[in-house]
Amino acid sequence: MSNGFKIVIAGLMSVALFFGFLHLFCPDVEYNFERLHVFLFNLCCGGTIILYYTEGGKTLSGKSRLFLVLAIIYAIFAFLKLYIPAILISLILAGIVESVRIKKYSVFPIGFFRKDDVSQKFQQASLLCLSIGLVVSSLVIVNNEYLKLISMRKLELDTFFLGFSFPVSLITMSVMFGLMNKSDEKQVGWIKEIGFWNVNLGVIIFFVFIIFEQLMPQVFITSVLFFTVIMIFVLYRKLGKRIQQKNFLTSGMTFLLVTAVTGIAYIFFELTSDYTPDKYEWLLKLHAFASLYGWNLCGLAIICRYDDFPIRLHSKSIIIMHWIIVIFLAPFGNYNPILAITATVSYAVMLYFVLFSRGVKADNLFEAL
Repeated sequence: MSNGFKIVIAGLMSVALFFGFLHLFCPDVEYNFERLHVFLFNLCCGGTIILYYTEGGKTLSGKSRLFLVLAIIYAIFAFLKLYIPAILISLILAGIVESVRIKKYSVFPIGFFRKDDVSQKFQQASLLCLSIGLVVSSLVIVNNEYLKLISMRKLELDTFFLGFSFPVSLITMSVMFGLMNKSDEKQVGWIKEIGFWNVNLGVIIFFVFIIFEQLMPQVFITSVLFFTVIMIFVLYRKLGKRIQQKNFLTSGMTFLLVTAVTGIAYIFFELTSDYTPDKYEWLLKLHAFASLYGWNLCGLAIICRYDDFPIRLHSKSIIIMHWIIVIFLAPFGNYNPILAITATVSYAVMLYFVLFSRGVKADNLFEAL
């Protein structure tokens, strides 16, 4: 990946994080900064990196460049509530994603039902989820803003926008399964298949239960997903190749476990009689930061540096810094302007070392700083 593209990605990711805190600095603005917070990271950065990884080129293709530009424009239009151009652009984006997917795989995802490499299944699922998410979001806009055929409290745009996190999660799974040894495939192949179907069907079913506000079924599905994540984590620790990337992905899986625990806890709190959204907003923010800027970032960072490893970098120091930012600075920064700025600057510094470092010789990152 070229340094120019890395600069763009690092800049967009840093700006995305800061938009999550912008309500502290612009409290009277009527627009929802959370949309840009999610879009710039998941759709713009995540979607573009998914296409780059799928195409397998040394540089970003013209098609992926077009996707990145249109995704940024789409994010701005959706933020400003200019829905007609947003709908048109989202359909073009979905077409770009599908053209990449069909070129590498097929029109119908027949590979899901074959004994294909699970890493490839996750990669195709990521592309398919991205294109479907763009189309479904457009349909939700048409329903909510114009036709108003279906009226449901959870059938709102921001709920579906959060779904753009799922394709990034799936591409991280693809990278992780791709870095597992294939020597024990006959013994563990069925476990990988269970992991693939549990993750994909589990999230889809969970999303349906969210729309219909079925809390107890949500608890059941999140529990299944939690144990699936543990199973995949153990599988990766056992079969993952002993390379530097393993440290980052192991940390990412731990972030994913945090999201599972916080997700289950939040649902249980929803079942209590004294539940109010404001009361447990801190837990929801912790869940979101651990998912977006913890788990998802680990996979995207590996893809961005895929051809650069091994990097002379003290991975443990980066991981420690990453955890401090995601678990402490960012969640508390949601309520404190000073911590918000500290989290953003620290995050930008961390991205610099993750994406650009080549010859850090110090024993740890803090000495290098």
